[in-house]
Amino acid sequence: MNTILIGKGREQVFLHGRYANRHGMIAGATGTGKSVSLMVLAEGFSRLGVPVFLADVKGDLAGLAMPGAMNDRIRSRLESIGVEGYVNEPNPVLFWDIYGELGHPLRTTVSQMGPTLLARLMELNDTQAGVLEIVFRLADEEGLLLLDLKDLRSLLIFTSENVKSVSARFGLVHPSSLAAIQRALLRLDGDGGDLFFGEPALELTDFMRQDMSGRGIVNVLAAEKLYLRPRMYSSFLLWMLSELFETLPEVGDRDLPKMVFFFDEAHLLFADVPSALRRRVEQVVRLIRSKGVGVYFCSQYPDDVPQEILGQLGNRIQHALRAYTPRDQKAVRTAAQTFPPNPAVDVLQSLTSMAVGEALVTTLQDKGVPLPVERALIAPPRCRIGVITPEERQLVRGRSPLGGKYDTPVDRESAYEILQARAEESVAAKSAESTASEEKSSRSEETSNGTAGGVSGAMRDFLLGSKRRQGALEAMGKSAMRTVGNQIGRQMLRGVLGGLLGGKK
Repeated sequence: MNTILIGKGREQVFLHGRYANRHGMIAGATGTGKSVSLMVLAEGFSRLGVPVFLADVKGDLAGLAMPGAMNDRIRSRLESIGVEGYVNEPNPVLFWDIYGELGHPLRTTVSQMGPTLLARLMELNDTQAGVLEIVFRLADEEGLLLLDLKDLRSLLIFTSENVKSVSARFGLVHPSSLAAIQRALLRLDGDGGDLFFGEPALELTDFMRQDMSGRGIVNVLAAEKLYLRPRMYSSFLLWMLSELFETLPEVGDRDLPKMVFFFDEAHLLFADVPSALRRRVEQVVRLIRSKGVGVYFCSQYPDDVPQEILGQLGNRIQHALRAYTPRDQKAVRTAAQTFPPNPAVDVLQSLTSMAVGEALVTTLQDKGVPLPVERALIAPPRCRIGVITPEERQLVRGRSPLGGKYDTPVDRESAYEILQARAEESVAAKSAESTASEEKSSRSEETSNGTAGGVSGAMRDFLLGSKRRQGALEAMGKSAMRTVGNQIGRQMLRGVLGGLLGGKK
């Protein structure tokens, strides 16, 4: 049977594979057992051959890669629940890490992320987000690939240098908005965006794999460092959800989902989300079921997820809540109202009194009818509950078949290289134009002083002379001067001699 044993109340509670794509939620206060419930579902899906993706924000979900250890507490719980065929075993796990430290580097391109999510990631206002839309439109029309942050940076510089023409084509682009986007890009670069954006980009089909025995691969994103940057963490998860929706074909209802996503710390996905983006997420969650994908949110309170999405979650595991503050008390009342009633279970009282490892559970049964809520003891996972050592992580990573594909970055020609080549060509063209202009000016000057060559040039040389010989006019002038000089000299000599001879008489 395609079922996953979750635990036992008055009777055993199962999650049925054919309704697993109806989405679900795991909620509860810190330390009440949410991580263990998540591990039970993840390894259950893996045994059914369903690939899984989950984000590990505390490091303890990495234990899925290692076998657990039997002890008296686990043995007692197995007997209470009536689990059969239990053996401690590891799961086929692939580790991923945006920073490339604790797993395979996980990258996407700027173009794939798109302007809407990128604007949220960069914390841009509406005006700046509109300018970013124009920049992406410009890249499309100019045939410029936006792969990494230097591509986007070079395109922003190109836009600022051609702001008048870009504004005329697409609408007003103010230089102050471009400057704000460039500053936000600098912050994103410092937060690790230079590692996240690039190639080889993730192919989502690599998440949807099985091992040689037919078990679904559990993809674990190491998010301890990423979680410290909530905007990047949530934007990345929203991007993956959108990419799945855009790329996967319609498959309708299946006996088993094609893939299951667990989104831990779900409240971060919807914090400060623009209304347009929230509507998009709601649409994706509602429609991605027909693509064969199940989405499971994990958070402390059920109302961390918008009501429009919460109403679509047919499979629920609710651990204990603490009612110390008015906000907590309101959350408890809200949670109590969202479960199918069961006369044998006092939901409101159970929410504040359940022990660690207990939960209120409801799942979809035959014909999609929800199971009346059960207060259940959660079954133990077969894997390790807790963290793994760096050596164990490295051992798992070394066995991965995807290391050769993702571990080495690739930098192919894109917007940065194309715009740089254009700039170099422009400089070279201007330099050639300047040289040609100088040569033309020189020739023009020579021409203005006299025509070089031909009859006119020969006449000029005859009359004015050249560097090698004297011209006719100059020769005639000198001859005339000599003649005049001789005549004046003779006259002066006769005058002098006449004076001398006359005086002698």
